[in-house]
Amino acid sequence: MAIKNEARYQRQIRLKDFGRSGQQKLAKAKVLVIGAGGLGCPALLYLAAAGIGTLGIIDHDIVELSNLHRQTLYTVSDIGRLKADCAAEKLAQLNPDINIIPYPLQLGTQNAALLISKYDLVIDGSDNFPTRYMVNDACVLLNIPLIYGALSENEGQVSVFNVPDEYGTKVNYRDVFPNPPQEGEVLNCAEAGILGFLPGIIGTMQAGEAIKLLSGIGEPLVNKMMIYSGYTNQSYQVKLIPADDADQTSPADLDAFLHMDYKWFCGIKGTTGAVQELDAQEFRKLAKDSAYSVLDVREPGESPEAVGFPFRKVPLSAIRRQIPALDEQKIILFCQSGVRSIIAGEILLDAYPGKEFYSLKGGILRLS
Repeated sequence: MAIKNEARYQRQIRLKDFGRSGQQKLAKAKVLVIGAGGLGCPALLYLAAAGIGTLGIIDHDIVELSNLHRQTLYTVSDIGRLKADCAAEKLAQLNPDINIIPYPLQLGTQNAALLISKYDLVIDGSDNFPTRYMVNDACVLLNIPLIYGALSENEGQVSVFNVPDEYGTKVNYRDVFPNPPQEGEVLNCAEAGILGFLPGIIGTMQAGEAIKLLSGIGEPLVNKMMIYSGYTNQSYQVKLIPADDADQTSPADLDAFLHMDYKWFCGIKGTTGAVQELDAQEFRKLAKDSAYSVLDVREPGESPEAVGFPFRKVPLSAIRRQIPALDEQKIILFCQSGVRSIIAGEILLDAYPGKEFYSLKGGILRLS
């Protein structure tokens, strides 16, 4: 197979264990990147630059100002554009010789298996547990390798799932995390914060694992997880083994997969509408009204500090342990991004069905 514009890849072709054959393998490869955010941006950049023949990009979100400190594919002029389309356009400018397919859509059980089946390998750059479990299960059922990456404040994780080692043993996401955490228990970047360089490091590592796996060079993280600290620059590897009970809750076949409710599996309640959302203007008005009580359900130490209205701190973790006494009839809740306040409101509504609960849409970040 002829390599288009071979001069572009001379530095990697010169590697003895990579060579022209390694480049040809990349040119034939089809890689699907799920999420064009903090992890997806660096992964996509290096996969496109390396000459992956076909790159698929799934993301239904739009570019926001708060993305720009870590999602380096985008600029201020891209704010409001669909990430998948914008990323595809930028990558085509970087390497016009490859095929780039944007999918500006929401990934779900009805389309995940169909889309994933078109590719040789999947990179998961998602930031929520329902998507991670869903993508993992689809890859297991379709026998497609999955490059996992995740971030938690100052730490990142990378692993290669669903690839047999020299003994034929495969490990997948459910072997490591058989049970999802409770909703709101593990904070995402919007809630906990993130330094911009960390997703750059982890996303680049994901691209590296994909390139190694596809070209046959090096030692991919098969049945191993690398954990990296951005604060200390230290990393270590953990050996992974199959869990005896990992497949008890996973779908047995594609038909069962189509009927899985991954939000329900991860303990995420669909909003009932009983917890009403307030925009910033409504919140500012009602938060100063003595008829309303305001609760900050964030954990201690989270910033920015709320100012300009009276409130009481009642963390979601404390609400889960013990329902607080609430004398007021109307309660407004807020958190960092508006996710945990909805969860807290639904928990409190179960305990106080006669009261009115409101949540600040977009959280304190949107208010500020």
